[in-house]
Amino acid sequence: MTEPSRGIAFVRTTVIAPQPPPPGQTGAMRWVRENLFSSVSNVLLTLASLYVIWLVLSALVPWLWNSVWVADSLTECRAIRDATVGPEAPSACFAVITERWTQLLFGFYPSDGYWRPILSLVLFLLAAWPVMFEKGPRAFLWLIPVVPFLIFWLLWGGSIWPSVMTALGFVIGFVVFRLLAGAPGLVGILAAVLAPILWWIFLAAPIGAAFASAIPIELPAVASRDFGGFTLSLIIGLSAICLSLPLGILLALGRQSDMLIIKVMCTAFIEVIRGVPLIVWLFTAQLLLNYFLPRGTNFDLMLRVIIMVTLFSSAYIAEVIRGGLAALPKGQFEASDALGLDYWQSMRLIVLPQALKISIPGIVNTFIGLFKDTTLVTFISMYDPMGFAKAIRTDQSWNGVYWEIYFFIAVMFFVFCYAMSRYSMYLERKLQRDHR
Repeated sequence: MTEPSRGIAFVRTTVIAPQPPPPGQTGAMRWVRENLFSSVSNVLLTLASLYVIWLVLSALVPWLWNSVWVADSLTECRAIRDATVGPEAPSACFAVITERWTQLLFGFYPSDGYWRPILSLVLFLLAAWPVMFEKGPRAFLWLIPVVPFLIFWLLWGGSIWPSVMTALGFVIGFVVFRLLAGAPGLVGILAAVLAPILWWIFLAAPIGAAFASAIPIELPAVASRDFGGFTLSLIIGLSAICLSLPLGILLALGRQSDMLIIKVMCTAFIEVIRGVPLIVWLFTAQLLLNYFLPRGTNFDLMLRVIIMVTLFSSAYIAEVIRGGLAALPKGQFEASDALGLDYWQSMRLIVLPQALKISIPGIVNTFIGLFKDTTLVTFISMYDPMGFAKAIRTDQSWNGVYWEIYFFIAVMFFVFCYAMSRYSMYLERKLQRDHR
């Protein structure tokens, strides 16, 4: 636009080149000013936090920097410290980890068989890879039904045929279910449950013994009492995590069911399990369970602990998933009914995917707590990492070592728990559909 009488332009006809923002409005300086020094209270809290961090680092860094890694006893550690950095200098004696790390990781597992727990963990991760990550190789999916029985054989050893016969029972149940899929009522389901039970009771043992004598494939047997350290924690933790999630889903659906008996049973189970501390259930598994079994029954203690921890975790998972189900709008259930889906189709295709997505933080939080709670087995005379920490400190050579062992255990637990936390965040981002 121009003024008609003078021809003076009031609107710029050229574009001004963009100018950089003021230095104080971008980058680290802006973040520091807005987040650390935005008010008097924030300034005081920042200074107090920096002082606490300085106190921690001033004590921790020299302790780690002057650490001794090679020694045969605490006395030798102190002698090396006195000769290198001075008698009063802070110094960690990590030589106890150098000498005893195999016990902290594998317990009393035979040293020539350390490859077996390591291979078992690798197989588990390979089977979980395509399930946990979208770009995982689909070819590894066939490992999922095989890995549990293969891992059991690798860890405990003995003949491979009992594991094969056990797996074959599940195959028989699946085949019977598919053959009787069109049977009226619950006939197909009952037959699919009864067939493998009959197989395991009457046929699995003699047929397995025949194959074992004809084709002997076996590994040296390892008793459950020889398991310990992080191997024991991983076996209990991963087994309970894998088993408690589907059981928790069924319990959550049962508690939401319109069938009174199922609803009451699921509610009673959840409330009873959640109302009693885990340590009490572990003592129950160790001491009281044998009173309810036939005389002479040898029920492996590790199996009892896995069952109890699984049931305990499943009760908490059920409540987390029930919260996810309650958060879904009623229209989602009505939409599935309008599409003509039956109950299980509605749950599998519409309801549960959304409820599980909502429940991811709570589920992973429960799993992290479950994995850390595996240290409670030390109270029932099972040598997890905390149990071995006590045993190592009773050794005359390392009597007086405290922080180094617990520091190593804390780092190992942090690695596993932090990995689960990061995977939870990755899964939430991957499933996010809004663009906030």
